[in-house]
Amino acid sequence: MARSVVELIIHKRGGGTHPAGEIRGLVDAFVGGDVADYQMSAWLMAAFLRGLDDVETVALTEAMLHSGDVLRLPSVKRAKVDKHSTGGVGDKISICLAPLVAACGVAVPMISGRGLGHTGGTLDKLEAIPGFSVDVNAKRFERVVREVGACMIGQTARLAPADKRIYALRDVTGTVESIPLIVASILSKKLAEGIDGLVLDVKVGRGAFMKDLASARELARALVRVGTRAGKKVVALLTDMSVPIGTTIGNALETREAIEILMGQGPADTRELTLALGAEMLVLGGAAKKTVDARQRLERAIADGSGLDVFARMVKAQGGDARVAKDLSLLPRARHRVEVPAPRAGFVTGTDALELGLTAVALGAGRTRADQKVDPAVGIELCAKPGAKVAKGEPLAVLHLSSKKHAAELAARAAGAFTIGKRAAAERALVLERIAR
Repeated sequence: MARSVVELIIHKRGGGTHPAGEIRGLVDAFVGGDVADYQMSAWLMAAFLRGLDDVETVALTEAMLHSGDVLRLPSVKRAKVDKHSTGGVGDKISICLAPLVAACGVAVPMISGRGLGHTGGTLDKLEAIPGFSVDVNAKRFERVVREVGACMIGQTARLAPADKRIYALRDVTGTVESIPLIVASILSKKLAEGIDGLVLDVKVGRGAFMKDLASARELARALVRVGTRAGKKVVALLTDMSVPIGTTIGNALETREAIEILMGQGPADTRELTLALGAEMLVLGGAAKKTVDARQRLERAIADGSGLDVFARMVKAQGGDARVAKDLSLLPRARHRVEVPAPRAGFVTGTDALELGLTAVALGAGRTRADQKVDPAVGIELCAKPGAKVAKGEPLAVLHLSSKKHAAELAARAAGAFTIGKRAAAERALVLERIAR
């Protein structure tokens, strides 16, 4: 670097901008040990307060991307498109989406994360399948994507290692909620997969990190803009997260629901979001010209069982028990079930996604620290969602518990997440906006 790290911190603190080379030099020096954690933390705070423009954000994304291995997947001849969700409650979409899109001709190399806080993680849900391994090396990852069409793994130590270290600093220095830093973190990992295109599911509402439409729109536009400047095809959908997706919260429960979608069953909103995101993926991958045609292809893949077949082959290729595609009883089941009764008659007008997500964490379905283990069997099954009419004492939800020790308190907490009124609330759209270049 032409300027010292102290000079870079002062420059950004004063509102200055960095040329791309300075950003790359800073990240390289940090990964190489020449910039201390406290110095990078100071620069991150300056960037948090003063912001980064698109040139700086692209440079940061590419520097973190190239801090480790970048997968090329040369033997995969099909177009490669992935999906990323910004996190929500009951979001099991990736599990049914990836094999369904692969069945329609677009390869899906997917690197996912674990749950933290009130949001669930795809890796935890997949590991509810007996034997399923998300720890797959790059060579095997490429082979499974080539032969099956989809592979779903966790981030390895060699993929975007700078992002992992920088995020750890952001997490403890109050610099997480910065759109440029969020954009660089998301895209550096996703671009490392060797994809041609990316569809983003940016959640909006009580159960999302972005609580309001304006901030979610700002994040989505930045992701699309920076991803496009990095040479990828990128589309974002803003989707509602005021209410949990589907009828289940918890790892095995959500995996079961995702498989039911591939069986042609499952809740309407889970199916709709799968089709909406899948249609965008097929268009980006060139397997369909319009989303209406893409949706029809996806629906056929459900009807003829080809999506379920790809799922079973993916499970087998990753060491899991492929029989789960036909026998859902192979998934873990909790020892106890406790109903959450409606306190009065009326219409369910709201279900607080954040509170239900936190209740699921209290059950053991999630974690508040990265080193915590989760119980794959526990969770919440929703019996009534907004618009449903309920009688007094009728179950609003069923808790799946490993122990009844705190069942009463947990049931009371879950009950508090439901709002019951005299009239049915207006139906809320699931997909709020579409953002593309």
